[in-house]
Amino acid sequence: MGERKKKEELNDLVDEITVDAYNDDEQLCAFRQVFEDEVALPMEAVLIGEPVEVLSIDYDGNERRGLIARCRRGSSVYTVAAQDLTFPDGSNASHFIAAYRLWLGIEPYPRVTQRQKAGEDDLDMRKSIKLVTLAIRTNAVSCRILGKDSPLTLRPSGYPEIVPGEIITVSPRKKWLHRGHLSLAGEITASDTDIPALGLTPLPLHEMGMWDPKEHPWGEPDEPKEPWIRTIIKRGMRPEYEMEQVLPGEDPDNPDTDPILEAIELKKAGDQRKARRMLMDMLASDLRSLDAHAHLGNFTFARNPDMAIRHYDMGVKIGELSLGKDFDGLLPWGCVDNRPFLRCLFGYGLCLWRFGRLRDAEKVFTRMLWLNPMDNQGARFNLSDVKKGNAWHE
Repeated sequence: MGERKKKEELNDLVDEITVDAYNDDEQLCAFRQVFEDEVALPMEAVLIGEPVEVLSIDYDGNERRGLIARCRRGSSVYTVAAQDLTFPDGSNASHFIAAYRLWLGIEPYPRVTQRQKAGEDDLDMRKSIKLVTLAIRTNAVSCRILGKDSPLTLRPSGYPEIVPGEIITVSPRKKWLHRGHLSLAGEITASDTDIPALGLTPLPLHEMGMWDPKEHPWGEPDEPKEPWIRTIIKRGMRPEYEMEQVLPGEDPDNPDTDPILEAIELKKAGDQRKARRMLMDMLASDLRSLDAHAHLGNFTFARNPDMAIRHYDMGVKIGELSLGKDFDGLLPWGCVDNRPFLRCLFGYGLCLWRFGRLRDAEKVFTRMLWLNPMDNQGARFNLSDVKKGNAWHE
């Protein structure tokens, strides 16, 4: 294993890289330049436990986003935050990314466990097996072994009523290797949601300044204000944040490669199977793709709300990893990367209302207004309906 630099050495490296750079934009340009000058790409790295090939590291002028990395895994090429990458210890890339992480104010060397291919010895066929659901296919489920990060393909009995991110219990019948990839046949006997057990890295939150409710137009001065408005005004100024979005399959060099929009267009064109597969592929790459959870919920809301609420709920709970228990800030809709989480919340609230769980729906819509008082999604109208006891309607 190569040698890691001590924190003092990393501080010196940060100073060396950013010399003569006097603001965040200039310093980000300096970090991009050192990768261009000193690191030979493509290069192997690890992203959320998965091996990837890093094709480029760039800075597009978006200070909030910072350095971005274009990566390839298999046939997929997508963009990620550079700080989520781990390079081989002792390499120049490892030193520079550690310095960049230190500059960001986060741990320079995060603990990383690279996912290894599952082997037959990883499965004990004498007892039930716990798997993390990554994606649901036509007749199979992409999974990883809980606690081992080992990927495999499950061939279940019947069509599974599960969603990506859920932990399933399987009664195994048969296992086999095909071209080095492990497959398992068995019956799904239970499913559960345990977000901490997934071992996901929380999506970064970026500070966007302070928001003052006194500067927000709340209607005419003499108009009576709803209780939720009075509560927000009484609380006073609060910080705004943007939750970083994960979008596997996006190509930063081609603005037309938005996999979410492509999936929506496929559904509109009548190809729901392909649209669904595209969203599932995103989640197989990264379960933190909240917009994939939101749109899988949207796709099934009309015909199967019982499944839709599970998609929305998974997206909400994964997003909440970033917020923590006592989050008191705003996630304004105007910050585009907040929209996937807000979509998940909105869909979850609609499902609760549809199921007649009015008290729970009221809490969700109230929370949405607290997070985004501008209310671009119309949560205030839903809140008014559920407080009156009105039944859900299209």
